[in-house]
Amino acid sequence: MTVAIDRATGKRRGDAPRPGLGQRLKHGYQRHWYAYAMIAPVIVVLGVLVLYPLGYGLYLTLTDANSLNTARTIGVNEIEATYKFIGLDNYADILWGETAYDRFWSHFIWTIVWTAACVALHYTIGLGLALLLNQKLRGRTFYRLILILPWAVPTFVTVFGWRFMLADGGIINAGLETLHLPTPLWLEDSFWQRFAAIMVNTWCGVPFMMVSLLGGLQSIDSSLYEAAEMDGANAWQRFRYVTLPGLRSVSSTVVLLGIIWTFNQFAVIFLLFGNTAPDAQILVTWAYYLGFGQQPRDFAQSAAYGILLLAILIVFTSFYRRWLNRNEQQLAI
Repeated sequence: MTVAIDRATGKRRGDAPRPGLGQRLKHGYQRHWYAYAMIAPVIVVLGVLVLYPLGYGLYLTLTDANSLNTARTIGVNEIEATYKFIGLDNYADILWGETAYDRFWSHFIWTIVWTAACVALHYTIGLGLALLLNQKLRGRTFYRLILILPWAVPTFVTVFGWRFMLADGGIINAGLETLHLPTPLWLEDSFWQRFAAIMVNTWCGVPFMMVSLLGGLQSIDSSLYEAAEMDGANAWQRFRYVTLPGLRSVSSTVVLLGIIWTFNQFAVIFLLFGNTAPDAQILVTWAYYLGFGQQPRDFAQSAAYGILLLAILIVFTSFYRRWLNRNEQQLAI
């Protein structure tokens, strides 16, 4: 039996008509039923833990839900929900309302600065440490163990430790007083709160970059360095033309992950300051404050912030991947 496709019309010609969607799905299930059975539990878990909360959160953004008009139980009394559908008013209020700058844009600008500064420090310091640990040093294993500890220790333990050290009577200000240097108000002044947040997050994030880039360095063929050295390339030229290109694939991945994680870094800001540092709040902690840190709790606006965060990261990731693909194509040419 011969089946052909008419190039002019794109339609199939032959004795057998194209099977319908239902038949194709049935045929695919009969051939790959085992694969469907294996991924079914994962789909169920993702649906319960990810898709349902995301869909419900998206629905809340289209309402005026808060802690006063949602369904709740007080003693033996059950109060029904009275919130109503308001469409895109929450998004309009967040982006263009009278208090849009104070409630969104100021936190958005600080979130961008926070993310850029932290990821740049993560990558720069991590690459420097990876280059040092890639050398033949005595006690290299011990240094690796020490440098990876900030990543191995739970984040809340690390942040609480920094909080004690940055307090007015903490060890950092005590050391600065001993050296007759100014003692900043790390946990009270807006500028130093932001500086402390970047410093603590850098401490927590550098080990991941270091380990990832160290693995990338060890995957670079040593013969490339030998050939460059024979051609007269100095240390900087070997780093620029051999090391950095060899790390391109690893760097692009860890930088993207670093941006996503830092943009949504809730633990460091919240555990370091709580709700006492409004100017140091990034978008994700500000969304938490709206939903759980004030009265009445504004569930709709908090959910709208979450959807905006998701949209920002999706747009950024798509442009970032396109930019990387374009650069790779240009290098291939």
